[in-house]
Amino acid sequence: MTSRKWVNLFLTTLLWGGVITLVVSFFVQSEHYATALNPFSIWEVIILTLMYLGLGFIFSVISQMAFFAYLTVHQFGLGMFRKLWGPIQVVLIAFTLFDLVYFRYKSVSGEAGLATFFVLPAALLLFGWAVAYVKSRETNAKAFLPALFFMVVITSVELVPAFQADDPDWVMLMLPAVLFCNTYQLLILHRINEGQSKEEAIPEAGSTKPPQKKKKKRKKKSKR
Repeated sequence: MTSRKWVNLFLTTLLWGGVITLVVSFFVQSEHYATALNPFSIWEVIILTLMYLGLGFIFSVISQMAFFAYLTVHQFGLGMFRKLWGPIQVVLIAFTLFDLVYFRYKSVSGEAGLATFFVLPAALLLFGWAVAYVKSRETNAKAFLPALFFMVVITSVELVPAFQADDPDWVMLMLPAVLFCNTYQLLILHRINEGQSKEEAIPEAGSTKPPQKKKKKRKKKSKR
């Protein structure tokens, strides 16, 4: 990937993260806006807008760091574990979903039933499955499992700060931005790489071999 395209991807993802967090904040943090609007204070509205926009930028940066880190981890896993890397990803996905249900239930004190903790993992799995299906349709079947792993496991890791805050509002504020940024990067990468030569492109998450240079064919001189 050229530096120009990388900067364009970074800025576009950054903008999406900020805008989505700002829009979601109207619903999740509506009481803050109600205070600023009654009585109306233009400065408070501007401060709230800049605050949630900046928060969205932070969520986007976290997503982008995790995405490029995963590309490295995926290639490392393929090189070290080879055919075992697929089953390992399945086990990690299952453990992450179990963690989102059981350990969150054990760490949260309250009257909430165990069934309520299945909502987030189930929604994350269904959304990740849909994104992975689109990724595999647009690239190849081998990209499905890595895409699902990224959407479930890596997204869960990115949400750890929101979980540690022990506030559902923080989860609801961070989750849409992180999910969208992860989805956008995952589905846009192969489109960016389509116009690149193999030695310049970033390896896809579903690829099993690093980019190889094209061999130049030498013309044989005809003997007379």
